[in-house]
Amino acid sequence: MAGKIEAKLAALGIVLPTPAAPIANYIPFNISGKLVVVSGQVPVRDGKIAYTGKLGAGVSIEVGREAARLCFINLLAQLKAAAGDLDNVTRVVRLGGFIAAAADFTQHALVMNGASDLAVEVFGDVGRHARTTIGVPSLPGDAAVEVEGMFEIA
Repeated sequence: MAGKIEAKLAALGIVLPTPAAPIANYIPFNISGKLVVVSGQVPVRDGKIAYTGKLGAGVSIEVGREAARLCFINLLAQLKAAAGDLDNVTRVVRLGGFIAAAADFTQHALVMNGASDLAVEVFGDVGRHARTTIGVPSLPGDAAVEVEGMFEIA
């Protein structure tokens, strides 16, 4: 039987994918005490990067928000693998967002809200988190966005 977080995801029409395997020399998550750090996730859907390019150079803020949202969904898949059950998550501690952007793009925070808004929508007040969002010249596979996270578990 699905827990309350998985029921919330289902109500939102979200099906968690199989967690992606690392593409280099790192592990998908690391657990230290009650903290789970999930490695950066790009907007992969069906094994392919769904959102590529740069914000402010052909990729709109709305598309960037959707990319960040998908990154958070992929974070949740890794988090479920780490925690066993998303109901074991007691806090979304921090999200870090990397936005591939043109040099003059300044709306990084609006893009990252795609991940942050979903964190709060899924977890409620437990989903409110600290955050860093930075612009970068490129990301692996030409991904438009990458999001990493730190979570507390029971």
